[in-house]
Amino acid sequence: MADQILYLTELLGLKVYDLKHRLLGRIQDAVLVPVVHPVRVDRYLIAGGGGYSWLSVRHDQIASISLDGITLIDEQIAPYHPDEYMLRLVRDLLDQQIIDAQGRKVVRVTDVTFDIRREAGRDALHVLEVDIGMRSVMRRLLQGWLPRRVIRRLQSRIPPSSISWGLCNIVEPDPQRRLRLNISMEPLENMHPADLADIVEELSHEDREAIFEAIDTEVAAEALSEMEPELQAQIIESLETEKAADILEEMDPDEAADVLGELEEETSEEILEEMESEPKAEVEELLEYDEDTAGGMMNTEFVSVHEDATVADALDALRQNPDLVDTVNTIFVTDIDDRLKAALPVARVFLARPTAALSSIIPEDEEPIHVPADEHSRRVAELFDKYNLMTLPVVDEDGRLSGVVTADDIISLLRQK
Repeated sequence: MADQILYLTELLGLKVYDLKHRLLGRIQDAVLVPVVHPVRVDRYLIAGGGGYSWLSVRHDQIASISLDGITLIDEQIAPYHPDEYMLRLVRDLLDQQIIDAQGRKVVRVTDVTFDIRREAGRDALHVLEVDIGMRSVMRRLLQGWLPRRVIRRLQSRIPPSSISWGLCNIVEPDPQRRLRLNISMEPLENMHPADLADIVEELSHEDREAIFEAIDTEVAAEALSEMEPELQAQIIESLETEKAADILEEMDPDEAADVLGELEEETSEEILEEMESEPKAEVEELLEYDEDTAGGMMNTEFVSVHEDATVADALDALRQNPDLVDTVNTIFVTDIDDRLKAALPVARVFLARPTAALSSIIPEDEEPIHVPADEHSRRVAELFDKYNLMTLPVVDEDGRLSGVVTADDIISLLRQK
């Protein structure tokens, strides 16, 4: 098995021979072209005798690969020219941060392991895994000082630490600030938003931007919601205005307003201009409130029904708001002027007969606990603690329902304190 393995540090400096076994040069880098093949080394970059210009050898020009060198079956070798679809393993991967999607962490690449495969009578290198442990560090430190086979014997005493190539995601931003390589972001998009947020926090500013430019907008919004306000603002500021607006549209209006409140006024206005009219109006309304008030904390997305409605009507209102189904736990009852009349737990509504009037399941003389929009956040937190609330309705000066503060908002408030 060891004879079928080659490490990137062993590949570097490996001699390349022509058909007559004359030395052409030494390997300087290896290239993947993910849009062509996700794991096979597509080209090998060689420095010739002078070392001033590099040559490019295609994978199908290789006859054999071993620790003793690389031999060719074709001498029609072209000069190396950069290509935007190339992933050069030394330049773009070695010593870089990558995301271990399975381990949900950011790691630094210290070496790459190849599998030597026989294809159509020729040897080819397939990327097997990236190495991140002490074994690969030792291998790099000793390379050039000791023979490769001696280093292999020495490294056998150290347990390997590596990640399968299929479980890695490469963040490779180019000067135009977009992902240069066609590498799937699906493993990241399938993570829990809190795990993705933890990973993004460990990345550089440029890599954070590259991730948020590439992943699904809804996923980006969920991950951004898990971050601290200062980092949220940094990420949104780094994105194109249209992309930033798309992400904020997917967030709860109160969270989007909080993010915009952290930005410079000019930047905030530019993003608002790009947002769709409905979410824009909701966010602009929330931005009018001081962040330390109930109005500044509340969310304008809730389920309310008229006081003359039936239980079936209330259930239909829930079905018409599928985006809230995972978070809503209260249905609010209002009069014809939208003044708050009652707050019904969803469970109580589910247990009632569909034909029953909502008024019949509202306890007599039960006044819903609520606060005015200008109530200080400290008082709001006290009410949640005193009455063990999950939601707290917020009303305007005329008693009309304006929004809802949730337990999540209180948790975020306490974390910031």
